[in-house]
Amino acid sequence: MEFRYLGNSGFKISEITFGNWLTHGSQVENHVAAQCVRAALDAGISTFDTADVYANTAAESVLGEALKGERRQSIEIFTKVFGPTGPKGKNDLGLSRKHIMESIDGSLSRLQTDYVDLYQAHRYDFETPLEETMQAFADIVRQGKALYIGVSEWTAEQLRSGHALAKELGFQLISNQPQYSMLWRVIEAEVVPASEELGVSQIVWSPMAQGVLSGKYLPGQPLPEGSRATDDKGGAKMIQRWMRDDVLAAVQELRPVAEEAGLTMPQLAVAWVLQNPNVASAIVGASRPEQVADSAAAAGVRLDPDVLKKIDAAVGSLAERDPAQTKSPATREA
Repeated sequence: MEFRYLGNSGFKISEITFGNWLTHGSQVENHVAAQCVRAALDAGISTFDTADVYANTAAESVLGEALKGERRQSIEIFTKVFGPTGPKGKNDLGLSRKHIMESIDGSLSRLQTDYVDLYQAHRYDFETPLEETMQAFADIVRQGKALYIGVSEWTAEQLRSGHALAKELGFQLISNQPQYSMLWRVIEAEVVPASEELGVSQIVWSPMAQGVLSGKYLPGQPLPEGSRATDDKGGAKMIQRWMRDDVLAAVQELRPVAEEAGLTMPQLAVAWVLQNPNVASAIVGASRPEQVADSAAAAGVRLDPDVLKKIDAAVGSLAERDPAQTKSPATREA
């Protein structure tokens, strides 16, 4: 495993982050989730990402239990706040001071830790003044409940505003967590340049485009039984945008590219996002322990320029690049 600095800080995280969205507390049994976490640790992964909204807080509890007994200083635990939790009442979501201050305590309890290394605004909250949100984050940092602050899916303009307020309040905004893959490149035009200017890193989710870039979905063929594309509760809606024959056929053109590079298809997808110097880490999930080891092997891989050209030739024209696709909900209704 290799490690990278997160933003303009002295904080290092593993190039591969283990994330438990869509799996822990919902899709897989808790003992299997614990096995996946153990596989991540065995592969050298030290960074773990979750959120209070995942499985309505259950994912945090599963991760906390799975990491119990590990040396706390040797791992990095990230979580997020914004989405509706608990009974989903009027103040059980968003980035108000009330919700943030209550949510951090709930997260720490479920994760069985005194602090998180990174606390992230899961989306931008248009209903709460940004000053209120950033002041709450500043207080959490001063209380020692979070060491660093990050955001997720913020636009370039939102990042600039949040970064300026953080600086005024005496803490660092060091990361953004956007979706990013060969098929979803919306951060490249505006978010990445702004982040480079501000000293903010990307921790990217869905580097395999919800599993499409694994190559397991074939054009004109039935969907594999038990796959994400068949699971109404596990991301079938999100993956639908790529379940077109032209996309699936283009992805199959990556198979010889991966073989030539000595990589599996998932490894090629993960390695590709790590070629972007503004990306600090790629988040991978798993429903089986063996999947973790495969993804972790993408750490440290350097793709030759000709490989990158072949990837662009195969799927580049099908990638979503519109910066306007970086967006948060207009309202925070539960």
